[in-house]
Amino acid sequence: MTGWKLPRPFSSGTPAEAGKRAGPPRLRIAIDGVAVYAIGDVHGCLDELLALEAIIADDASRLPSEKLIVMLGDYVDRGPRSADVLEHLARPAPAGFHRFCLMGNHERFMLDYVDGRIALADWLTVGGLPTLGSYGVEPDALRAINADPASVDARVRAAIPAHHVALLRAMPILIDAGRYLFVHAGIRPGIPIEDQRDEDLLFIRKAFHDASDSLPRYVVHGHTPVENAGRVGRRMNVDTGAFKTGRLTALRIWQDRGRYFSNVH
Repeated sequence: MTGWKLPRPFSSGTPAEAGKRAGPPRLRIAIDGVAVYAIGDVHGCLDELLALEAIIADDASRLPSEKLIVMLGDYVDRGPRSADVLEHLARPAPAGFHRFCLMGNHERFMLDYVDGRIALADWLTVGGLPTLGSYGVEPDALRAINADPASVDARVRAAIPAHHVALLRAMPILIDAGRYLFVHAGIRPGIPIEDQRDEDLLFIRKAFHDASDSLPRYVVHGHTPVENAGRVGRRMNVDTGAFKTGRLTALRIWQDRGRYFSNVH
């Protein structure tokens, strides 16, 4: 593939966050002449993702440009096939595409558990149990959590392949593409892009949504499920709650215009 400009990192989180641990990378890319497909929260729904990828590939075959898929995070938890989704994303992008997989708050929970920053119970409160099942850790294996939590932790961590953990660690948290920002949850209004906190990029809702009409750029995001994907002010939400609705959505940005695609017609 020709003409693609390699992404450039421009920050790894705020100085305060960097003092605690290295933050996920933040990338700056040029998308002039590139057809970008931003895919919303997958949450373990591999069949829906594969169906949407086929639709995207068919659409992209008609476009004379470079093609890029931006996954907006939350690949794990709640749905049934989280391990399979990560395995799919660890493989090369569909033929003819580049792909970036942004970190979502659920990947953050999973990685925090793997690294011992939170307890297993904390991960389970946000929908981690189906993820454990997708790795072959059945509920029976968790019954000893109160009597012997260390053995449970060892069993769970051993079940997650090293290349899945490596994928989580490599995920960027923000893509700055000029007029467009791609991020899982949103941005904190009034804060320069370079100073945005990881916590806001992964978790923010109300303050970001309330500022939809005054955002400095167009922000493409997921995190908050909506019935229908669309633009509100300068933000475009493509999370249509696939794990509940069976509908996974993508936004195509090409020649500065948007079009939505779904695996469900």
